[in-house]
Amino acid sequence: MSDNKNDFVKEITNIEDDFAQWYTDIVRKAELADYTPVKGFISIRPYGYAIWENIQKYADAKFKEHGVENLSMPVLIPESLLNKEKEHVEGFAPEVAWVTIGGGNDLEEKLCIRPTSETIFDTMYSKWLSSWRDLPYKYNQWCNVVRWEKETRPFLRSREFLWQEGHTIHETAEEAKNFTQEMLDVYQDVFENLLAIPALKGQKTESEKFAGAESTYTVEALMLDGRALQGGTSHYFGQNFTKPFDVKFQNREGKQEYAYQTSWGISTRMIGAVIMVHGDNRGLKLPPRVAPIQVAIVPVAANKPGVIEKATQIYENLNKKFRVKLDSREQYTPGYKFNYWEMKGVPVRLEIGPRDIENDQCVLVRRDTSEKCTVRLDNLEEEINTLLEDIQKNMFEMANQLRERRTSSAKDMEEFVEKINSNQGYIKAMWCGDEACEEKIHELTGAKSRCIPYNQEQISDTCVCCGKKADKMVVWGRQY
Repeated sequence: MSDNKNDFVKEITNIEDDFAQWYTDIVRKAELADYTPVKGFISIRPYGYAIWENIQKYADAKFKEHGVENLSMPVLIPESLLNKEKEHVEGFAPEVAWVTIGGGNDLEEKLCIRPTSETIFDTMYSKWLSSWRDLPYKYNQWCNVVRWEKETRPFLRSREFLWQEGHTIHETAEEAKNFTQEMLDVYQDVFENLLAIPALKGQKTESEKFAGAESTYTVEALMLDGRALQGGTSHYFGQNFTKPFDVKFQNREGKQEYAYQTSWGISTRMIGAVIMVHGDNRGLKLPPRVAPIQVAIVPVAANKPGVIEKATQIYENLNKKFRVKLDSREQYTPGYKFNYWEMKGVPVRLEIGPRDIENDQCVLVRRDTSEKCTVRLDNLEEEINTLLEDIQKNMFEMANQLRERRTSSAKDMEEFVEKINSNQGYIKAMWCGDEACEEKIHELTGAKSRCIPYNQEQISDTCVCCGKKADKMVVWGRQY
């Protein structure tokens, strides 16, 4: 690492000049992830993985509140299983990676490296399920999957990524549909209360739904550059998988019936969302609830008597309640450390020097606003707790204001094109339901339907594309 305190800042491309490069620079300079010798595959570094662990911990606790249990399924799936559900395999065929040799010998049957695990879950469910008394099965796994993406970008699209995939089966369609919505609500909670990102919640159109699903629901987020990111999805499968995989049970009338199924998932793409919603030209900005380090302590004039000792004492006291890092590195100046922890997005920086010690105080610096305040040491814990909560709230409000600024409506294609080009973001517009109109909008503007939001508005009475009668308001946007 360079001795120049500003080197890592200089190496970040200006966000206004090249957003994509700015994003990549932050991923690498903030030590979140790095490229590997295998094209399209990344290594998630400890700091990036710690963010994922915090997401995982929060989401997993929410899943368990809904009765979900974790398990593990194999990473390899026989081709014959994948082919049982035609629509599903056609949807994933271009992205599948195959294993054809094992132990130096050709395999009797090709094995795919899981792009998703519906088929293996259903195979096992068919073995385990007997009676309605066994239901529901509410199972989830935290794992990695492989999808051979043509274009990759760290966290957003990589050929291997970490995620969770929940797969549940139920006695009735109503129960399964309700659980689909419950999981979508969990994802909204994760985005808004943990990541400080407002979530747009709604249903995907037929052309955008998951392959093999009867219906797909989504939480969408808007990035700083006005592009949309699909955050998490929850799918209702009905019996589309349970029938071909013979997942059936003896119902309450003693007859054989196929179970009703759901599937739902979030991934490390959420780390990308945090970067692109909250970051700036200084680097990351991490919401306190997900930040691996909430407070970074930087001693000033550390060579002076008592400074390191006092900083260590503060660290030991605060570490009982907060995630704290004491930066006692001797080879770097305080100025370098200030910039370094700003780059890492640490919500609060605590500065302590000889004069502060004399006055029984320290300086706290907010990452979100750069504001400084002097606080007494005897009230430090309470002050930091209040500050972290205020930062969390402020970051959500800032993200919400961004979304409001970048959201507009259009009544016809001329207005749609003008607004998507001048203020890239969400466009609210009416849609007749015809996929041809959906395709034409994409061809003309590059925007895709993000979802049919639960909160409907009557923008007009006619489709923004064809002018025919329309009663559905769709949110459109260019995507990652």
